[in-house]
Amino acid sequence: MSTCDETFVRSGRLRLWTERFGDPAAPAVLLIMGTSTQGIAWPDDLLDALADSGRQVIRFDNRDTGRSDCVDFTAEPYALADLAADATAVLDGHGIAAAHIVGISLGATIGQWLAVHRASRVLTLTAMSASPMGNQPGPAWARAFAGQPALDGELPPPTASFVRHVLSSAGAPGADTDVQTWRVLNGDVLPFDEPAARTFVARSHARAGNLAAALNHDLAGRRFDDDRRAPLSTITAPALVVHGSADPLFPPAHGEALAAQIPGARLEVLPGMGHHPFFAPGLTGRIADLIIHHTA
Repeated sequence: MSTCDETFVRSGRLRLWTERFGDPAAPAVLLIMGTSTQGIAWPDDLLDALADSGRQVIRFDNRDTGRSDCVDFTAEPYALADLAADATAVLDGHGIAAAHIVGISLGATIGQWLAVHRASRVLTLTAMSASPMGNQPGPAWARAFAGQPALDGELPPPTASFVRHVLSSAGAPGADTDVQTWRVLNGDVLPFDEPAARTFVARSHARAGNLAAALNHDLAGRRFDDDRRAPLSTITAPALVVHGSADPLFPPAHGEALAAQIPGARLEVLPGMGHHPFFAPGLTGRIADLIIHHTA
């Protein structure tokens, strides 16, 4: 494991947990995790590979996850812009003017927001397992959960296996349910490393200040303010879109649409990859190689 620096930074009144690996003088890669998931979901092997390639790498807990502060969403609702402000606060806290932004799922949506609205902070963008930030999936999801077909022209809803899992696991929180969620997100093609998932879930439960607060990310993700509707065609940072051919949450058409909307974006569809790739043996190395090449 590379030498790391664990510290807290401030985003307004919130305190955010961060961890930096590699040479602080090297170009920075900021890793932004997805909905309700702690920053430690970025695997150590990925951080080591990026640090060994001559980059400093920072992962952090988004607000309402892990060791970062939690928010009373009813009293203080927040939106994507606030999560993006947290990401820039992490850069500020480490004295970094601009970074290579790598996000997955909601983290990739935050990355899109930064590339549009805070372009000077973004050297390159790598968006993994994501949909265009202006796409509002709620209606398609509602039809899918009601057993109704998708409408012509809309991006596809989650797969039937994902819908079945959500419906069957409702009201059954706990570590076993979390592990099964990761299994479903892994997709049905590549092997699933259940021991690694169980270790991650146990560690996440142990270090969370308030597990229930992570659900606030879903509420924030449903807010579609005008800033989310800004065209991705204004992005000037070199962009890489990485998507799995077996993504059960955002089927491949989402990644294709995202790449099509960003000028010059390169799309890499990884065969068999699901929504979250890091419990599928072998994918971490492949993704590290893509990021290293893109941020060179």
